[in-house]
Amino acid sequence: MASLLGRYGGLLLGLQLAAGCSSESSAPPVEPKRFGEAQSSATPARSNEKLVLAFGDSLYAGYGLAPGESFPAVLDKELEAQGLAVDMVNAGVSGDTTAAGLARLDFTLDGLKRNPDLAIVGLGGNDVLRGIDPAETRANLEAIVRTLDRRGIPVVLTGMVAPRNLGADYVGRFDAIYPELAKSYGAALDPFFLDGVITRPELLLGDGIHPNAAGVRIMAKRLVPVVAKELQPAS
Repeated sequence: MASLLGRYGGLLLGLQLAAGCSSESSAPPVEPKRFGEAQSSATPARSNEKLVLAFGDSLYAGYGLAPGESFPAVLDKELEAQGLAVDMVNAGVSGDTTAAGLARLDFTLDGLKRNPDLAIVGLGGNDVLRGIDPAETRANLEAIVRTLDRRGIPVVLTGMVAPRNLGADYVGRFDAIYPELAKSYGAALDPFFLDGVITRPELLLGDGIHPNAAGVRIMAKRLVPVVAKELQPAS
């Protein structure tokens, strides 16, 4: 794990913040995208269908990928293959920091046909690229999770870790955010969303940080059991 994170730090050190995941958008909130059968207005909703909101940054939006290759799109297909009827809504926005995500959360939720059965939240990577104080990242993410909790929406957090070259203090404060929020709010947790992908160039786009289609498939497959567990009815 230490060597993985060391290489991760080296990969991020030379990144230009003008890349797709790093320029925060000042445009109005975008309309989320839908995947699967539920896209079609001619297709009636299935009685057991679960509405899932994927709320994140470029790693969810599918930066540099074809529409059907984004993480929410692939996860939707994988869940359907497991026999779960899912209406997946992709509310990923390239460039979003946790502050930008918090600012559009209510707009996104209010635009859905109903409260989602689950929200998958993946924000924080752009905070690291901008060197934002982990205390601010924590406050924003907690406000997002608290809002979802208040609305009765279960959460899966896809976490990030800070590159080790940012120093022990920054790393310690940032890395603690996701597990501590997951514990405090009873959220499911994937500790490091890019685990198994970020150190393998063949799974990345040319910018060295965004996953390509093969990388996304690895990430989605890892999340299937975590998400499926949250969508199963309580016994």
